[in-house]
Amino acid sequence: MKPFAQPKRIVIKLGTGVLTTGIGKLDTARIAALSSEVAAFRARGIEVIVVSSGAVGLGMGRLGLEKKPRDISKKQACAAVGQSLLMQYWQDGLDPHGLTAAQVLLTHDDLRGRQRYLGVKDCLETLIDYGTIPVINENDTVSASEIKFGDNDTLSAMVASLTGAQHLFIISTAPGLIDMKGTGKIVPVVQKITPEIEAMAGGTTSETATGGMVSKISAAKLAVKSGCGVFIASGAEPEIMHRLLAGTGPGTFFVPSGIPMDSKKRWLAYFQRPTCSISVKADAIPALREQGRSLLAVGVTGAKGIFAAGEIVNVLAPDDTVIARGKTAYGSVEIAKIAGKHGDEMRALYPTRKHLEVVHRDEMAVL
Repeated sequence: MKPFAQPKRIVIKLGTGVLTTGIGKLDTARIAALSSEVAAFRARGIEVIVVSSGAVGLGMGRLGLEKKPRDISKKQACAAVGQSLLMQYWQDGLDPHGLTAAQVLLTHDDLRGRQRYLGVKDCLETLIDYGTIPVINENDTVSASEIKFGDNDTLSAMVASLTGAQHLFIISTAPGLIDMKGTGKIVPVVQKITPEIEAMAGGTTSETATGGMVSKISAAKLAVKSGCGVFIASGAEPEIMHRLLAGTGPGTFFVPSGIPMDSKKRWLAYFQRPTCSISVKADAIPALREQGRSLLAVGVTGAKGIFAAGEIVNVLAPDDTVIARGKTAYGSVEIAKIAGKHGDEMRALYPTRKHLEVVHRDEMAVL
């Protein structure tokens, strides 16, 4: 690959396998080497955010556990013990370079609500302005299934989107995306994430890691929609991130979308987990997908679930495929009454309402 232009901001995601040599054993030499790379980026004027795994694994080691507990309270206990250890290791690694680590613990709930999402964004911008290195991890001590990101690959992609990073480095034990059904070699560049690309991915069997290549591809899909290029490479390679930017490092680069989705649309599309939905007619779909129109009552067939006006819902095709996501102007009870109604009927029902759209195009992200 050709050398890349210097980015203004990068996000570095580091997997448990990169940072540890076994359960509860952090690789201090690796932390020191990664901290040197971070310092070198900062010396070049590049802002750096780190998303670091390892807390649960460190906690398992300190508590004498050889296998990741299945019980959520025990996982939370491991995270509570390991998180402070992880941050201390990071600070020890950054100290020789005069840099300060800033711990940021997040749950999915922190990014799903618009005001909290903006609050997290402001906090990270302030930490960067102060010259710190934000070190982000999922808040596993309090996370339950409904508020978890699921893995730090997804978290890192959300952070890259949130902060407008130009590049996301997903550094793990994987050397890149391997073409297992073809050449058996690393795929150097992915122009578009197709079903064939996704089929190359596999999971993980590690006791401490989560996700594997499947989660990395999923994270890349989110990040490239934000206009962020994604590298997947091995942390065992020396100075791998600088080599990747120079176009000489082994790994896979996912090309960002030419026209990235704007910030609010990305928040609607990728930071939500709606449990309710509005179903639409087949002939309404082209107006939403191709013409960028608002969803009108005449195109609606009904609602699934119970929700109020102002909530984020999925928009479903007749075959239940999710085609869009957006903020509804009507609750589920109202949707049942207005489904299929034309403009004059809607104006008769709501004579004082200025806007009659069910989901306005400015409040909807087409998927």
